Amino acid sequence: MKLTILGGGGFRVPLVHGALLRDESGQRVTEVVLHDRDERRLTAMALVLDQLGSGHANAPTVTTTTDLDDALRGADFVFSAIRVGGLEGRTRDERVALDLGVLGQETTGPGGLAYALRTVPVALDIARRTREVAPDAWFINFTNPAGIVTEAMQSVLGDRVIGICDSPIALARRAIGALGLDPAATEIDYVGLNHLGWLRGLRVDGVDHLPRLLSDPVALETLEEGRLFGPEWLAALGAIPNEYLYYYYFAREARSSILAAPQTRGEFLREQQDAFYASVESAPGDAAAEWHRVREERDATYMKEARAEDEQRDEADVSGGGYEGVALAIMAAISRGERSSMILNVRGDAALPGMPDGAVVEIPCVVDRDGPTPQRLAPVEGHMLGLMQEVKAVERLVIEAATTSSEAAALKAFALHPLVDSVTTARALLEGYRRAHPGIAELLGRP
Repeated sequence: MKLTILGGGGFRVPLVHGALLRDESGQRVTEVVLHDRDERRLTAMALVLDQLGSGHANAPTVTTTTDLDDALRGADFVFSAIRVGGLEGRTRDERVALDLGVLGQETTGPGGLAYALRTVPVALDIARRTREVAPDAWFINFTNPAGIVTEAMQSVLGDRVIGICDSPIALARRAIGALGLDPAATEIDYVGLNHLGWLRGLRVDGVDHLPRLLSDPVALETLEEGRLFGPEWLAALGAIPNEYLYYYYFAREARSSILAAPQTRGEFLREQQDAFYASVESAPGDAAAEWHRVREERDATYMKEARAEDEQRDEADVSGGGYEGVALAIMAAISRGERSSMILNVRGDAALPGMPDGAVVEIPCVVDRDGPTPQRLAPVEGHMLGLMQEVKAVERLVIEAATTSSEAAALKAFALHPLVDSVTTARALLEGYRRAHPGIAELLGRP
Protein backbone atom coordinates (compact mmCIF):
# COMPACT_ATOMS: atom_id res chain seq x y z
CA MET A 1 0.00 0.00 0.00
CA LYS A 2 1.04 3.58 -0.60
CA LEU A 3 0.77 6.21 2.12
CA THR A 4 1.21 9.89 1.27
CA ILE A 5 2.08 12.22 4.13
CA LEU A 6 1.30 15.89 3.51
CA GLY A 7 3.43 18.11 5.69
CA GLY A 8 6.06 15.41 5.25
CA GLY A 9 8.85 17.65 6.49
CA GLY A 10 7.05 18.15 9.80
CA PHE A 11 8.64 17.22 13.10
CA ARG A 12 6.10 14.53 14.07
CA VAL A 13 6.36 12.49 10.84
CA PRO A 14 8.75 9.94 12.47
CA LEU A 15 5.95 8.97 14.86
CA VAL A 16 3.85 7.74 11.93
CA HIS A 17 6.88 6.03 10.41
CA GLY A 18 7.55 4.31 13.74
CA ALA A 19 4.03 2.91 13.79
CA LEU A 20 4.57 1.54 10.28
CA LEU A 21 7.79 -0.16 11.38
CA ARG A 22 5.86 -2.00 14.09
CA ASP A 23 3.26 -3.30 11.61
CA GLU A 24 4.08 -6.92 10.77
CA SER A 25 1.05 -7.64 8.59
CA GLY A 26 1.57 -9.00 5.11
CA GLN A 27 -0.75 -6.26 3.86
CA ARG A 28 0.99 -3.21 5.20
CA VAL A 29 2.26 0.11 3.91
CA THR A 30 5.27 -0.55 1.69
CA GLU A 31 5.67 2.90 0.15
CA VAL A 32 5.68 6.28 1.89
CA VAL A 33 5.80 9.56 0.01
CA LEU A 34 6.61 12.68 1.97
CA HIS A 35 5.24 15.90 0.49
CA ASP A 36 6.19 19.35 1.66
CA ARG A 37 6.83 22.75 0.13
CA ASP A 38 10.06 23.10 2.11
CA GLU A 39 12.82 20.98 0.58
CA ARG A 40 15.15 21.61 3.53
CA ARG A 41 12.66 20.07 5.95
CA LEU A 42 11.98 17.17 3.59
CA THR A 43 15.68 16.37 3.40
CA ALA A 44 15.98 16.40 7.18
CA MET A 45 12.98 14.12 7.70
CA ALA A 46 14.16 11.69 5.03
CA LEU A 47 17.45 11.39 6.95
CA VAL A 48 15.64 10.77 10.25
CA LEU A 49 13.37 8.12 8.72
CA ASP A 50 16.26 6.39 6.98
CA GLN A 51 18.14 6.09 10.25
CA LEU A 52 15.09 5.00 12.23
CA GLY A 53 14.26 2.34 9.64
CA SER A 54 17.78 1.00 9.33
CA GLY A 55 17.79 -2.71 10.02
CA HIS A 56 13.99 -3.05 10.10
CA ALA A 57 12.66 -5.72 7.75
CA ASN A 58 9.30 -3.93 7.61
CA ALA A 59 10.68 -0.51 6.70
CA PRO A 60 8.74 0.97 3.78
CA THR A 61 10.51 2.78 0.98
CA VAL A 62 10.51 6.54 1.53
CA THR A 63 10.60 9.15 -1.22
CA THR A 64 10.12 12.91 -1.12
CA THR A 65 8.52 15.43 -3.46
CA THR A 66 7.36 19.04 -3.55
CA ASP A 67 4.80 18.25 -6.27
CA LEU A 68 1.36 17.62 -4.76
CA ASP A 69 -0.10 15.66 -7.67
CA ASP A 70 2.93 13.36 -7.79
CA ALA A 71 2.57 12.74 -4.07
CA LEU A 72 -1.14 11.94 -4.29
CA ARG A 73 -1.17 9.82 -7.42
CA GLY A 74 -1.81 6.16 -6.59
CA ALA A 75 -2.14 6.73 -2.85
CA ASP A 76 -4.29 4.34 -0.85
CA PHE A 77 -4.22 6.62 2.19
CA VAL A 78 -3.33 10.29 2.57
CA PHE A 79 -2.27 11.57 5.98
CA SER A 80 -2.38 15.34 6.35
CA ALA A 81 -0.47 17.26 9.00
CA ILE A 82 0.24 20.53 7.22
CA ARG A 83 0.84 23.84 8.97
CA VAL A 84 -0.11 26.78 6.77
CA GLY A 85 2.21 29.68 7.60
CA GLY A 86 4.52 27.49 9.66
CA LEU A 87 5.32 28.15 13.29
CA GLU A 88 5.79 31.82 12.51
CA GLY A 89 2.09 31.91 11.65
CA ARG A 90 1.26 30.18 14.93
CA THR A 91 3.21 32.73 16.95
CA ARG A 92 1.29 35.55 15.28
CA ASP A 93 -2.02 33.81 15.99
CA GLU A 94 -1.08 33.62 19.66
CA ARG A 95 0.34 37.12 20.05
CA VAL A 96 -2.48 39.03 18.35
CA ALA A 97 -4.93 37.57 20.86
CA LEU A 98 -2.66 37.97 23.90
CA ASP A 99 -1.96 41.60 23.05
CA LEU A 100 -5.72 42.19 23.32
CA GLY A 101 -6.00 40.36 26.63
CA VAL A 102 -7.62 37.30 25.05
CA LEU A 103 -6.45 33.69 25.28
CA GLY A 104 -3.78 32.99 22.67
CA GLN A 105 -3.75 29.27 21.88
CA GLU A 106 -3.27 27.35 18.64
CA THR A 107 -6.67 25.67 18.34
CA THR A 108 -8.84 27.07 21.12
CA GLY A 109 -10.26 30.58 20.94
CA PRO A 110 -9.40 33.31 18.43
CA GLY A 111 -5.96 31.88 17.63
CA GLY A 112 -7.64 28.73 16.38
CA LEU A 113 -10.10 30.73 14.30
CA ALA A 114 -7.28 32.67 12.64
CA TYR A 115 -5.47 29.40 12.00
CA ALA A 116 -8.63 28.02 10.36
CA LEU A 117 -9.05 31.10 8.15
CA ARG A 118 -5.52 30.53 6.86
CA THR A 119 -5.84 26.75 6.54
CA VAL A 120 -9.32 26.00 5.15
CA PRO A 121 -8.66 27.44 1.65
CA VAL A 122 -5.46 25.40 1.35
CA ALA A 123 -7.16 22.26 2.70
CA LEU A 124 -9.96 22.62 0.16
CA ASP A 125 -7.44 22.93 -2.67
CA ILE A 126 -5.81 19.72 -1.46
CA ALA A 127 -9.20 18.02 -1.26
CA ARG A 128 -9.98 18.95 -4.85
CA ARG A 129 -6.60 17.65 -6.04
CA THR A 130 -7.17 14.43 -4.09
CA ARG A 131 -10.58 13.95 -5.70
CA GLU A 132 -8.99 14.45 -9.12
CA VAL A 133 -5.75 12.50 -8.71
CA ALA A 134 -6.51 9.86 -6.03
CA PRO A 135 -10.31 9.49 -5.91
CA ASP A 136 -10.18 6.12 -4.11
CA ALA A 137 -7.83 7.25 -1.35
CA TRP A 138 -8.94 7.60 2.25
CA PHE A 139 -7.91 10.93 3.74
CA ILE A 140 -6.82 10.99 7.41
CA ASN A 141 -6.72 14.55 8.68
CA PHE A 142 -4.56 15.64 11.59
CA THR A 143 -4.25 19.22 10.40
CA ASN A 144 -5.49 21.63 13.05
CA PRO A 145 -8.03 22.89 13.86
CA ALA A 146 -8.94 19.27 13.06
CA GLY A 147 -12.71 19.52 13.45
CA ILE A 148 -13.03 22.61 11.28
CA VAL A 149 -10.64 21.38 8.59
CA THR A 150 -12.27 17.94 8.46
CA GLU A 151 -15.76 19.41 8.09
CA ALA A 152 -14.61 21.77 5.35
CA MET A 153 -12.87 18.98 3.42
CA GLN A 154 -15.92 16.73 3.65
CA SER A 155 -17.72 19.18 1.37
CA VAL A 156 -15.40 17.87 -1.36
CA LEU A 157 -14.45 14.33 -0.33
CA GLY A 158 -17.44 13.32 1.77
CA ASP A 159 -17.00 10.65 4.43
CA ARG A 160 -13.65 9.53 3.01
CA VAL A 161 -12.16 12.30 5.16
CA ILE A 162 -11.62 11.19 8.77
CA GLY A 163 -10.33 13.55 11.43
CA ILE A 164 -8.12 12.17 14.19
CA CYS A 165 -6.78 13.37 17.53
CA ASP A 166 -4.95 11.54 20.30
CA SER A 167 -6.39 13.50 23.25
CA PRO A 168 -9.69 11.58 23.72
CA ILE A 169 -8.23 8.09 23.64
CA ALA A 170 -5.34 9.14 25.88
CA LEU A 171 -7.84 10.46 28.43
CA ALA A 172 -9.89 7.26 28.27
CA ARG A 173 -6.81 5.07 28.67
CA ARG A 174 -5.69 7.00 31.74
CA ALA A 175 -9.10 6.62 33.35
CA ILE A 176 -9.31 2.91 32.44
CA GLY A 177 -5.88 2.36 33.95
CA ALA A 178 -6.80 4.19 37.16
CA LEU A 179 -9.83 1.93 37.53
CA GLY A 180 -7.92 -1.26 36.72
CA LEU A 181 -10.29 -2.18 33.90
CA ASP A 182 -9.58 -4.33 30.87
CA PRO A 183 -9.27 -1.89 27.92
CA ALA A 184 -10.51 -4.51 25.44
CA ALA A 185 -13.68 -5.09 27.45
CA THR A 186 -14.44 -1.43 28.24
CA GLU A 187 -17.02 0.58 26.30
CA ILE A 188 -16.03 4.26 26.17
CA ASP A 189 -18.68 6.99 26.29
CA TYR A 190 -17.00 10.13 25.00
CA VAL A 191 -18.71 13.05 23.31
CA GLY A 192 -17.74 16.48 22.00
CA LEU A 193 -15.96 18.38 19.29
CA ASN A 194 -12.25 18.31 18.57
CA HIS A 195 -10.42 19.70 21.64
CA LEU A 196 -13.77 20.14 23.39
CA GLY A 197 -15.21 16.93 24.80
CA TRP A 198 -16.02 14.88 27.88
CA LEU A 199 -15.53 11.32 29.03
CA ARG A 200 -19.00 10.45 30.36
CA GLY A 201 -18.78 6.74 31.04
CA LEU A 202 -16.65 3.58 31.10
CA ARG A 203 -18.85 0.49 30.92
CA VAL A 204 -17.99 -3.16 31.34
CA ASP A 205 -20.87 -5.60 30.84
CA GLY A 206 -23.30 -2.72 31.11
CA VAL A 207 -21.90 -1.39 34.42
CA ASP A 208 -20.53 2.19 34.37
CA HIS A 209 -17.34 2.39 36.44
CA LEU A 210 -16.62 6.09 35.91
CA PRO A 211 -18.71 7.21 38.94
CA ARG A 212 -16.40 5.09 41.10
CA LEU A 213 -13.42 7.08 39.84
CA LEU A 214 -15.18 10.43 40.15
CA SER A 215 -15.98 9.74 43.80
CA ASP A 216 -12.36 8.93 44.66
CA PRO A 217 -10.27 12.14 44.97
CA VAL A 218 -7.08 10.18 45.60
CA ALA A 219 -7.48 8.14 42.42
CA LEU A 220 -8.38 11.24 40.43
CA GLU A 221 -5.20 12.96 41.57
CA THR A 222 -3.22 10.23 39.80
CA LEU A 223 -4.61 11.47 36.47
CA GLU A 224 -3.35 14.56 34.70
CA GLU A 225 -6.99 15.68 34.36
CA GLY A 226 -7.53 15.26 38.09
CA ARG A 227 -4.60 17.53 38.85
CA LEU A 228 -5.54 19.91 36.03
CA PHE A 229 -9.20 20.47 36.90
CA GLY A 230 -9.31 19.34 40.55
CA PRO A 231 -11.29 16.36 41.90
CA GLU A 232 -14.08 18.58 43.22
CA TRP A 233 -14.80 20.11 39.80
CA LEU A 234 -14.73 16.71 38.09
CA ALA A 235 -17.14 15.31 40.64
CA ALA A 236 -19.42 18.30 40.11
CA LEU A 237 -19.35 17.81 36.33
CA GLY A 238 -19.98 14.08 36.60
CA ALA A 239 -17.53 13.61 33.74
CA ILE A 240 -13.84 14.08 32.91
CA PRO A 241 -13.20 16.87 30.39
CA ASN A 242 -10.66 16.80 27.60
CA GLU A 243 -7.57 18.70 28.72
CA TYR A 244 -8.30 21.53 26.27
CA LEU A 245 -11.42 22.45 28.24
CA TYR A 246 -9.00 23.93 30.76
CA TYR A 247 -8.98 26.97 28.48
CA TYR A 248 -12.74 27.34 28.99
CA TYR A 249 -13.14 26.37 32.65
CA PHE A 250 -10.00 28.22 33.79
CA ALA A 251 -9.67 30.85 31.07
CA ARG A 252 -8.39 33.58 33.40
CA GLU A 253 -5.70 31.36 34.90
CA ALA A 254 -4.63 30.02 31.50
CA ARG A 255 -4.32 33.50 30.04
CA SER A 256 -2.37 34.78 33.03
CA SER A 257 0.01 31.82 32.92
CA ILE A 258 0.69 32.24 29.20
CA LEU A 259 1.26 35.98 29.60
CA ALA A 260 3.65 35.40 32.50
CA ALA A 261 5.75 32.93 30.52
CA PRO A 262 8.88 34.21 28.76
CA GLN A 263 7.53 32.96 25.42
CA THR A 264 4.40 31.42 23.96
CA ARG A 265 4.22 27.76 22.99
CA GLY A 266 4.55 28.72 19.34
CA GLU A 267 7.66 30.80 20.03
CA PHE A 268 9.20 27.93 21.99
CA LEU A 269 8.53 25.42 19.20
CA ARG A 270 9.75 27.81 16.50
CA GLU A 271 13.10 28.23 18.25
CA GLN A 272 13.35 24.54 19.06
CA GLN A 273 12.58 23.35 15.55
CA ASP A 274 14.78 25.93 13.84
CA ALA A 275 17.63 24.60 15.95
CA PHE A 276 16.68 20.99 15.17
CA TYR A 277 16.69 21.38 11.39
CA ALA A 278 19.94 23.35 11.56
CA SER A 279 21.47 20.60 13.70
CA VAL A 280 20.49 17.91 11.18
CA GLU A 281 22.11 19.93 8.40
CA SER A 282 25.35 20.29 10.34
CA ALA A 283 25.45 16.71 11.68
CA PRO A 284 23.33 14.53 9.37
CA GLY A 285 24.68 11.30 10.84
CA ASP A 286 23.02 12.15 14.18
CA ALA A 287 19.62 13.07 12.74
CA ALA A 288 17.60 10.31 14.45
CA ALA A 289 19.31 10.76 17.82
CA GLU A 290 18.72 14.50 17.70
CA TRP A 291 15.07 13.95 16.79
CA HIS A 292 14.58 11.67 19.83
CA ARG A 293 16.17 14.24 22.14
CA VAL A 294 14.10 17.14 20.85
CA ARG A 295 10.90 15.11 20.85
CA GLU A 296 11.27 14.28 24.55
CA GLU A 297 11.81 17.96 25.35
CA ARG A 298 8.81 18.95 23.24
CA ASP A 299 6.47 16.38 24.79
CA ALA A 300 7.54 17.15 28.35
CA THR A 301 6.60 20.84 27.93
CA TYR A 302 3.18 20.24 26.31
CA MET A 303 0.43 22.42 27.87
CA LYS A 304 2.92 23.58 30.49
CA GLU A 305 0.75 26.61 31.29
CA ALA A 306 -1.86 24.29 32.77
CA ARG A 307 0.49 22.60 35.26
CA ALA A 308 2.21 23.68 38.43
CA GLU A 309 5.76 24.95 38.00
CA ASP A 310 7.38 21.79 39.37
CA GLU A 311 4.81 19.32 37.96
CA GLN A 312 6.04 16.89 35.31
CA ARG A 313 3.94 15.13 32.70
CA ASP A 314 3.12 11.48 33.26
CA GLU A 315 5.88 9.31 31.82
CA ALA A 316 3.31 7.29 29.86
CA ASP A 317 2.12 10.44 28.13
CA VAL A 318 5.62 11.60 27.27
CA SER A 319 6.65 8.28 25.78
CA GLY A 320 3.38 6.90 24.48
CA GLY A 321 2.52 9.04 21.48
CA GLY A 322 -0.99 8.41 20.28
CA TYR A 323 -2.29 9.82 17.01
CA GLU A 324 0.03 7.68 14.90
CA GLY A 325 -1.52 4.59 16.48
CA VAL A 326 -4.99 5.87 15.62
CA ALA A 327 -3.91 6.45 12.01
CA LEU A 328 -2.44 2.95 11.75
CA ALA A 329 -5.59 1.39 13.25
CA ILE A 330 -7.76 3.22 10.70
CA MET A 331 -5.60 1.96 7.82
CA ALA A 332 -5.62 -1.60 9.20
CA ALA A 333 -9.40 -1.60 9.65
CA ILE A 334 -10.14 -0.29 6.15
CA SER A 335 -7.48 -2.17 4.19
CA ARG A 336 -7.45 -5.46 6.11
CA GLY A 337 -10.86 -5.60 7.72
CA GLU A 338 -9.39 -5.46 11.23
CA ARG A 339 -12.54 -4.07 12.85
CA SER A 340 -11.67 -1.56 15.56
CA SER A 341 -13.33 0.91 17.93
CA MET A 342 -11.87 4.39 18.23
CA ILE A 343 -12.81 8.02 18.84
CA LEU A 344 -12.80 10.02 15.60
CA ASN A 345 -13.92 13.28 14.03
CA VAL A 346 -16.80 12.32 11.75
CA ARG A 347 -20.29 13.48 10.84
CA GLY A 348 -22.46 12.75 13.84
CA ASP A 349 -25.94 13.12 12.29
CA ALA A 350 -28.38 10.65 13.92
CA ALA A 351 -25.70 9.37 16.31
CA LEU A 352 -25.69 12.68 18.16
CA PRO A 353 -29.09 14.42 18.34
CA GLY A 354 -29.01 18.14 19.05
CA MET A 355 -26.19 18.98 16.65
CA PRO A 356 -26.83 20.31 13.14
CA ASP A 357 -26.95 17.92 10.18
CA GLY A 358 -23.54 17.20 8.72
CA ALA A 359 -21.70 18.57 11.74
CA VAL A 360 -18.34 16.93 12.38
CA VAL A 361 -18.13 15.84 16.00
CA GLU A 362 -15.68 13.74 18.01
CA ILE A 363 -17.34 10.50 19.10
CA PRO A 364 -16.74 6.73 19.32
CA CYS A 365 -16.89 4.89 16.00
CA VAL A 366 -16.53 1.34 14.75
CA VAL A 367 -14.19 1.19 11.76
CA ASP A 368 -14.13 -1.64 9.19
CA ARG A 369 -13.59 -1.99 5.44
CA ASP A 370 -16.37 0.52 4.81
CA GLY A 371 -14.80 3.17 7.00
CA PRO A 372 -16.06 4.59 10.31
CA THR A 373 -19.61 4.15 11.59
CA PRO A 374 -20.50 6.56 14.42
CA GLN A 375 -21.98 4.88 17.47
CA ARG A 376 -25.28 6.23 18.73
CA LEU A 377 -24.80 8.01 22.06
CA ALA A 378 -26.95 8.89 25.02
CA PRO A 379 -28.40 12.41 24.59
CA VAL A 380 -26.12 15.32 25.40
CA GLU A 381 -27.85 17.93 27.53
CA GLY A 382 -27.34 21.13 29.45
CA HIS A 383 -23.98 22.87 29.53
CA MET A 384 -22.24 20.25 27.37
CA LEU A 385 -24.70 20.49 24.50
CA GLY A 386 -24.89 24.27 24.83
CA LEU A 387 -21.13 24.72 24.55
CA MET A 388 -20.90 22.25 21.67
CA GLN A 389 -23.65 24.05 19.76
CA GLU A 390 -22.11 27.46 20.41
CA VAL A 391 -18.62 26.45 19.28
CA LYS A 392 -19.95 24.49 16.28
CA ALA A 393 -21.83 27.60 15.13
CA VAL A 394 -18.57 29.54 15.36
CA GLU A 395 -16.71 26.83 13.42
CA ARG A 396 -19.27 26.96 10.62
CA LEU A 397 -19.02 30.74 10.44
CA VAL A 398 -15.25 30.41 9.99
CA ILE A 399 -15.77 27.91 7.16
CA GLU A 400 -18.25 30.32 5.58
CA ALA A 401 -15.76 33.19 5.87
CA ALA A 402 -12.93 31.10 4.44
CA THR A 403 -14.98 29.86 1.48
CA THR A 404 -16.91 33.04 0.60
CA SER A 405 -14.43 35.74 1.71
CA SER A 406 -17.14 37.09 4.00
CA GLU A 407 -15.85 39.69 6.45
CA ALA A 408 -19.22 39.66 8.20
CA ALA A 409 -19.02 35.90 8.82
CA ALA A 410 -15.47 36.24 10.14
CA LEU A 411 -16.47 39.03 12.53
CA LYS A 412 -19.44 37.00 13.78
CA ALA A 413 -17.18 34.01 14.36
CA PHE A 414 -14.79 36.00 16.54
CA ALA A 415 -17.57 37.87 18.35
CA LEU A 416 -19.65 34.78 19.15
CA HIS A 417 -16.79 32.65 20.42
CA PRO A 418 -17.31 32.08 24.16
CA LEU A 419 -13.72 33.14 24.95
CA VAL A 420 -14.09 36.57 23.29
CA ASP A 421 -15.71 39.07 25.63
CA SER A 422 -17.12 41.73 23.28
CA VAL A 423 -17.86 42.66 19.69
CA THR A 424 -15.33 45.49 20.02
CA THR A 425 -12.64 42.96 20.92
CA ALA A 426 -13.74 40.78 17.99
CA ARG A 427 -13.28 43.71 15.59
CA ALA A 428 -9.82 44.37 17.01
CA LEU A 429 -8.92 40.68 16.65
CA LEU A 430 -10.03 40.62 13.03
CA GLU A 431 -8.02 43.72 12.18
CA GLY A 432 -5.03 42.39 14.10
CA TYR A 433 -5.06 39.13 12.14
CA ARG A 434 -5.42 41.01 8.86
CA ARG A 435 -2.28 42.97 9.69
CA ALA A 436 -0.42 39.89 10.89
CA HIS A 437 -1.30 37.58 7.99
CA PRO A 438 -1.27 38.78 4.38
CA GLY A 439 -3.30 35.69 3.46
CA ILE A 440 -6.17 36.70 5.73
CA ALA A 441 -6.02 40.25 4.44
CA GLU A 442 -6.18 38.93 0.88
CA LEU A 443 -9.03 36.56 1.74
CA LEU A 444 -11.24 39.11 3.46
CA GLY A 445 -10.01 42.30 1.82
CA ARG A 446 -7.88 44.88 3.50
CA PRO A 447 -9.65 47.32 5.87
